Amino acid sequence: MKLCVLANLFGDLTLDQTLAKLKSLGVEAVEIGAGGFPGKNQCDPEVLLNDEAKLQEFVDTFKKYDIELAAFACHGNPVHPNKEIAESFDRDFRNAVLLAEKVGVDTVITFSGCPGGSPEDKTPNWATCAWPDDFLGILDYQWNEVLIPYWKETAAFAESHGVTKIAFEMHPGFCVYNPETLMKLRNSVGPVLGANFDPSHLVWQGIDPVAAIRYLGDAIYHFHAKDLRVDDINASVNGVLDTKHYTDELNRSWVFRAVGYGHDVKWWKDIASALRLVGYDKVMSIEHEDSLMSIDEGLCKAVEVMKEVIIKDPKPTTISWA
Repeated sequence: MKLCVLANLFGDLTLDQTLAKLKSLGVEAVEIGAGGFPGKNQCDPEVLLNDEAKLQEFVDTFKKYDIELAAFACHGNPVHPNKEIAESFDRDFRNAVLLAEKVGVDTVITFSGCPGGSPEDKTPNWATCAWPDDFLGILDYQWNEVLIPYWKETAAFAESHGVTKIAFEMHPGFCVYNPETLMKLRNSVGPVLGANFDPSHLVWQGIDPVAAIRYLGDAIYHFHAKDLRVDDINASVNGVLDTKHYTDELNRSWVFRAVGYGHDVKWWKDIASALRLVGYDKVMSIEHEDSLMSIDEGLCKAVEVMKEVIIKDPKPTTISWA
């Protein structure tokens, strides 16, 4: 595995400045925002696809620092009930796919999206209950009339352009939010769909990352190294469904933390070992969203933990002691 960073945390820096900073930390690979929520500050596919000189400069910058371009991040909601919003996210995703084809990247990371609860809705509707029966009707509409048809067509587009791994971040608020919903969509569409495994979005749902990794197996296409801390005092009173702002850390039931500040190194080593067990050997990509630390301090601390966690050498083909 390689140490990777989701680079949009340095959105105010140029790509050259960002890669120079990451190289100095010992980072080996980078995940680049290419539209949607991660933005396009360091990589605008619409520009690069229409300017060969700028595209070559983009590619050469990675060669200059000997850093691998591991994946494009283009998180969005392309099934949003507002057609203009949906079309914007869809356009960003397709442009990211076309750019990936140009530069030889096979993985684009995104969200599954979340439609409205009916054709008349104007905002997404995330249904998580089986009763009253209205919610089952919402889920039937979302999955069978919107989500599966959209991703069948979009996955075929991606595959036709060399993107064989669409990695869904399992994120509450979207239809794919846990391993079961990930596999439900994958089984309906095909193996081009897989997981961007981010344990931080799973832990507060009560999911054991190691068990989830073993369940998903070869459906894991990318990995985000981001930690989370459940506040036992607040959660024991209010549970873990929390809509307070992320900056209200003292009163929230959980907050995102830098790697090592939500769970200890042993917990992270167990995750790395589980990834090795199921055959995942790409990158562990640090995503910094710790509101208690500056970007530089949080990233540096996460890098040091991940250097201890990542298993770098290939898995042995023989066991010397057996």
